[in-house]
Amino acid sequence: MFDPSDRSLEGKTALILGVANENSIAYGCAKAFKALGARLAITYQNDKARRFVEPVAEALETDIFMPCDVQKSGELEAVFEAIDQQWGRLDAALHSIAFAPKEDLHGRLADSSPEGFGLAMDISCHSFIRMARLAESRMHEGGTLIAMSYYGAEKVVHSYNLMGPVKAALECSVRYLAHELGPKGIRVHAISPGPVKTRAASGLKHFDELMESAAKRAPRGQLASIEDVGAATAFLTLNVARLITGETIYVDGGYHIMG
Repeated sequence: MFDPSDRSLEGKTALILGVANENSIAYGCAKAFKALGARLAITYQNDKARRFVEPVAEALETDIFMPCDVQKSGELEAVFEAIDQQWGRLDAALHSIAFAPKEDLHGRLADSSPEGFGLAMDISCHSFIRMARLAESRMHEGGTLIAMSYYGAEKVVHSYNLMGPVKAALECSVRYLAHELGPKGIRVHAISPGPVKTRAASGLKHFDELMESAAKRAPRGQLASIEDVGAATAFLTLNVARLITGETIYVDGGYHIMG
């Protein structure tokens, strides 16, 4: 028989990196965490982004709200120092950050610049590894680390270009981190939604056509909402999911199974 506490995040703490506005996948996840009782820490990239993220943070009654640009030395570390002071522990951390320079994202992978590829890899993949390293010592009783990926990590998706290899590296990193951190009770996952209309996705060429095609091909005949992604993500942080780790979880109406 299940213990009711296995299906709750009451008293747990969760860090969410990557909320851009109320349409963000990260916001859908934050809402799900909050609905299950978690206390939240939410970050924003810079002062320009703050005005879009602050209403979200206020609505969710976050305990911690502060800047975090993963490219700026010390900002990610400062978030974890604030977690130490406010909570003294961490139970879950979500990484929903990705970036590639437009000229590299919109061009062929073969033509990508070393600088653009390196920047995309650092922000979209290695910052997750850095987050995991910082979270490890705060997850005293185990925890869950989650990164947002995309189907283009596994199969060629038209116009995804440079981000395909970068997300593939992210998913591989998830597996290695799951292996390394598993003995400490820390689970690590990648979530792979189908196309979701977010501000980040609008940077891809022909994205509307991609969404329409994906919805038609998905066995469920529809695409996931940010709430769908949030529910699946929150489930993985529950104690009932304690023996699931190292996986890429698809939340795409079955689109990924189609040939």
